[in-house]
Amino acid sequence: MQTKISSFFKPSSAPKSPPIFYDDDDGDNEPTPFSDKEEPPIFGGEDEMVSFWEKEPEVVITYKRRAPNPDREKNETDGGLIAETMKKPIVVDSPLPNRTLNKKRNYAQFHLELGQSDFLLHSCSTCGLKYAPGDEGDEQVHKAFHKNFTHGIQFKGWRNERIIRMPSTGGGRIVLVLDGDPPAHKNKVHEVVKIMEVEFGGGWIFHKNCKAYLFISSQRVAGCLVAEPIQKAYKILSSSADERSDDTSSKEAGPNSNKLQFGTVSFQREVIQKAPSVNSREALDGTPNGPVVCEKEAVPAICGIRAIWVTPSNRRKHIASQLLDAVRKSFCMGFVLKSSQLAFSQPTSAGMALASNYFGSVSFLVYRTDKSIC
Repeated sequence: MQTKISSFFKPSSAPKSPPIFYDDDDGDNEPTPFSDKEEPPIFGGEDEMVSFWEKEPEVVITYKRRAPNPDREKNETDGGLIAETMKKPIVVDSPLPNRTLNKKRNYAQFHLELGQSDFLLHSCSTCGLKYAPGDEGDEQVHKAFHKNFTHGIQFKGWRNERIIRMPSTGGGRIVLVLDGDPPAHKNKVHEVVKIMEVEFGGGWIFHKNCKAYLFISSQRVAGCLVAEPIQKAYKILSSSADERSDDTSSKEAGPNSNKLQFGTVSFQREVIQKAPSVNSREALDGTPNGPVVCEKEAVPAICGIRAIWVTPSNRRKHIASQLLDAVRKSFCMGFVLKSSQLAFSQPTSAGMALASNYFGSVSFLVYRTDKSIC
């Protein structure tokens, strides 16, 4: 038995060949060869099993010892290996894009609502435009409109300009625009009219029968006059203008207007005068608005001054007077109109002061404008 065991573990030097098995089931003890592709039968005895394993090839397995790691031996005590593993970064594959955690944030300036009357919209005291402070778009619109209102709309010039030659315009020129002119000319007039509507109101200034006079200075429209043909006008009573001046002087000349008297004790009030704004009508002529009283009988007139306006930065430069002179010279072909043939629409306080200075009298002609043709 020992011999068989020793021979089992002894390496075989015999040539490799398919094993031959004996089939004892048929009882003829004849060797029945089987190829290595066929399934071998069940072993009949120990001799057959030994002869089969002696002919199997030897399998050699080689192991290579790793070099010793002193750090690993130290960390393998009391959870040291776990502590070393926790020090290493854990990389997790994520489908989300890489995000920078240390990116600086942009902080927007907000506003506090503390009961302000103009919290949402602020009205500019100069140009009158309402805008939202802090909104970039609104502030850009206000900046552009404010510049056009105070200095005039930009005007680069046209090829065919109808220039009214005047003796002295101070380096500027006066351009006349009619209804039959190119669309670019009329569009420029409409832009100026929109600026004028801030002070005069909208929907009545310009219509197709009007003539527009533009005063151009430094490539900007510094002033505009809108004239129309009329047939009759009414003369202002001089007493109505005198009553305005009398009311103003009586208010200012009151001796006890700023003093309060209680028996023998008197209190003196300090009067603080508020500076008027650039486009304030009181700053232009010093007279408040009021009704205009006219005569009942109409008189003939030819030209009606529907509206006249000068930018705030160009006022007190006699631009309005030059526009009136241009109207008298060019409104009717062949002759110059007299001052008595001009009439103003219902004037403001600034218009009253202009007409009084231009005509040299507080009694001049006014007419009613027809808003239905606009």
